[in-house]
Amino acid sequence: MINNHIVNEETALLAPAKKLQKPTPLPKVQIGIVLLLQLCEPITSQSIYPYINQLISELDITGGDERKVGYYAGLIQSLFYLSETIMVMQWSRISDHIGRKPIILIGLVGVIKSVMGELTDPSNRAQGFSLIPAASAAGATLGPLVGGTFARPREQFPRVFGGQFWQDYPYFLPCLVASSFVCVSFIIGLLFLKETAPKRVIDRGRFPLASGGVTPADAPPVCSHSEVLPLRDLLVRPVVISISNYMALAFLDIMLNALLPLFFAMPIHIGGLGFKPSTIGYIMGLYGLALWRTARFPGGIMLFMPMFLLFPVMSLIARRSGVNFAVKLIIALLLSLMGFMEMAFGCIFIYVMASSPNKHSLGATNGLSQMSVSLIRAVGPALATSLFSLSVEKNVLGGYAVYVVLFCIPCLVIFLAVLLPEKVWEEKDDDDVKPSD
Repeated sequence: MINNHIVNEETALLAPAKKLQKPTPLPKVQIGIVLLLQLCEPITSQSIYPYINQLISELDITGGDERKVGYYAGLIQSLFYLSETIMVMQWSRISDHIGRKPIILIGLVGVIKSVMGELTDPSNRAQGFSLIPAASAAGATLGPLVGGTFARPREQFPRVFGGQFWQDYPYFLPCLVASSFVCVSFIIGLLFLKETAPKRVIDRGRFPLASGGVTPADAPPVCSHSEVLPLRDLLVRPVVISISNYMALAFLDIMLNALLPLFFAMPIHIGGLGFKPSTIGYIMGLYGLALWRTARFPGGIMLFMPMFLLFPVMSLIARRSGVNFAVKLIIALLLSLMGFMEMAFGCIFIYVMASSPNKHSLGATNGLSQMSVSLIRAVGPALATSLFSLSVEKNVLGGYAVYVVLFCIPCLVIFLAVLLPEKVWEEKDDDDVKPSD
């Protein structure tokens, strides 16, 4: 008898071939609610991009020197992710105990990746996770559109917003629109989102209950593999490699997204294109429409090399001939590459979710990844925009040193992407997980 199966002369020598599993239908309503909640983060965080540089200039904290705007613009953008870094790991681990829904509703949308992992199975997980970057891109489209359209409404819509209030608070309206969307999403999630966290099963099989229905006091504790693992047990090779690649992709992405509105807003003579906030909002809103269907992860990393090189090309053309058709064509190319790159997030999300040591540690694994990524995203905006300001202020390499540095970063991290296997990590059932010694 092998593995509780009787072996005799009638036993087949070869195991029957496994049938290909048909993809399980996605729970469309629940995934639709999850994607709606996912929209909240990019809308709130990126609605400031079109006007943040003009706001800093108007606050007069740079002493009238527009070359220094980048130092403060990146710092403000970094604070959003710094606060996320402080809280995300703790709340994600709590979600393994009290459930995903209450944590999402208090504002931690990073848990949504755990929810998506629990709403899907290996047969349809790629399909489900490919929707997350699509939703993020939609939010990245709506956020800048909101910021660019509703910033300074007295100037853009004087008949409707002609009061003194809109003159005193020119950036109140985009904040109001973004927060209103979050409130509506909260109500929908509160009423219709279902809990997805797996319920804990107490293993009572080894020790029968006493006659009174109480476990004997001298019975040793049962080791359940379905429990949430401590942090040190999460740091296995698949988790470390997956999260490291997620950090690399997020670091490059946030630097690009922080640099782009600064480049658009700065005057042509210091290396920008001199666009108005409304124009910046419309341009950045277009890139979500340029999404491609899918992308392999290393390909997404390599796209940053040509994208960073397009910045000095646009600047050189604008300095010589103004913002002409060639510049607009390059902007369209840049937005298309950004849309294609965005789909690499769906790929790395699957790696991270599949690397979890067991299903009950999914929230903790996701929390560790979100904390690590939030930390690197807190560094990225301040680094990229400060490099821009330093380059133009000190005229390092003609003001283009920032692009040399940013081009070198994906050249280095591409070797990290090679460590990912061709196929995602084999997902473990709870019974396959061994406790640490």
